[in-house]
Amino acid sequence: MRRIVGSVRYFRSALRCRNRLLRRSQCLIENDHTPPFHGSGYRVISANVGKINGIVRPNMFIVSRALSTETALEKAVSEVYTAGPLVEYERRIAAGDLVDGDTCQVGTLRELQRLYDELVESADACKLDRYASSEKSGRSRWLWSRLMPQSSYSPVTGLYLYGGVGTGKTMLMDLFYDQLPGNWRKKRIHFHDFMLNVHSRLQKHKGVSDPLEVVAGEISDEAILLCLDEFMVTDVADALILNRLFGHLFNNGVILVATSNRAPDNLYENGLQRDLFLPFVATLKERCVVHEIGSSVDYRKLTSAEQGFYFIGKNLSDLLKQKFKELIGEHEARPQVVEVVMGRTLQVPLGANGCAYFEFDELCDRPLGAADYFGLFKDFHTLALDGVPIFGLHNRTAAYRFVTLVDVMYENKARLMCTAEGSPIQIFSKVVTIADAQHIAPRTASRSRKTDVSDLCVDNELGFAKDRTISRLTEMNSREYLEHHAAMLAEKHNLSHQVGSADSMQALIKRVPHV
Repeated sequence: MRRIVGSVRYFRSALRCRNRLLRRSQCLIENDHTPPFHGSGYRVISANVGKINGIVRPNMFIVSRALSTETALEKAVSEVYTAGPLVEYERRIAAGDLVDGDTCQVGTLRELQRLYDELVESADACKLDRYASSEKSGRSRWLWSRLMPQSSYSPVTGLYLYGGVGTGKTMLMDLFYDQLPGNWRKKRIHFHDFMLNVHSRLQKHKGVSDPLEVVAGEISDEAILLCLDEFMVTDVADALILNRLFGHLFNNGVILVATSNRAPDNLYENGLQRDLFLPFVATLKERCVVHEIGSSVDYRKLTSAEQGFYFIGKNLSDLLKQKFKELIGEHEARPQVVEVVMGRTLQVPLGANGCAYFEFDELCDRPLGAADYFGLFKDFHTLALDGVPIFGLHNRTAAYRFVTLVDVMYENKARLMCTAEGSPIQIFSKVVTIADAQHIAPRTASRSRKTDVSDLCVDNELGFAKDRTISRLTEMNSREYLEHHAAMLAEKHNLSHQVGSADSMQALIKRVPHV
């Protein structure tokens, strides 16, 4: 543990040395023999420079006793100078892992690189190092704030990324997140899961005069850098607490990085009591740089887009059950119970070997939500869903639940096997935004009447969300996604086998008599 902490401290020291070196720009000279990082716009600059096997090395690092060999020293200096999402992005393009040529993604990466550089520069001021941060609990922080009220906004402004479906928002945020030092107080979480966690904490702190302040204190103790994926506000309860929650979080120095399909001004559009939500929008724009990813490319649809396990047609229940039996193999399917948040449970009609079987109505036409779905996919990696209908005005609530279900499955990299009355585009063909409705039937722009268009569902939130769901369903049934899922299961199986072998060996050792 001491070695780990020592390495972490050295890395932080190296970063501070680099920053001091850069700030003393009048003493720095550019090394003409050092090529710039491809496309990044950066070139290594140093004062009193030495080289080790061609790698530029400021002499100031020579004095470190933490790294005793030249190889380790080269690695440390290389990490300091090559870190960042922009460099990693170009490395992945060079390796063929990403498609080249999207200027919109490159523009977004410049914003992420800017944020990364500012975070590294201000790591101490932002108290990002988890080992150097206070270990006070959220309730202790709340009591202390009552005695000594203070504001500590972060010197670093966060980032709010928004754009169309499949433009790579999640991929870019994850790329940025993965480049951050492991010793930082950081957290990456889906917005649905984040809000479930908030409500669970609120339940725990019932009776406190301001439970939101306590919850915000707990969250900020755990993570100063908060990365939220798929920021989407549809629930009135969430909308009413976001302003005060994030007011406390920002006041505690939290830095927000978020992705969304909607611009801040369009969040919770036409929602109940939206006037109480608008102060949050103003706070969000104040504490985050708002950046749009303008790409018109849906990268999810660049996959093979094979049919996979998505079966179109009616009366295909027998086929789905047959495929389900093939997946579970020799295991016996039986009813199971899954635990979700706050002591709730979800009944699974049939489950075995990591696969769960549901009729559509059992999962999407009952009062279930994101908490139930997250609980389900903690225990199961595959869902067989029978009878996905065409969505319209008559089953709008079920459509919302299906959208949430797909979001949770995609976040958990789960596999979907289903029967549906139409393709992903067809099942949402009757769900439209107000703007779309004006082109389809002008008289139904603000309301839906069966006399104009049969069962047309005019819903802005659902109308925007459907594009994301169609895109994700397309990717989830592609060859690439299913191959990745199979590889993930194989890796888990191998790990489980290794753990099982180790346990068996330990049991065997215990049975051997001591000599």
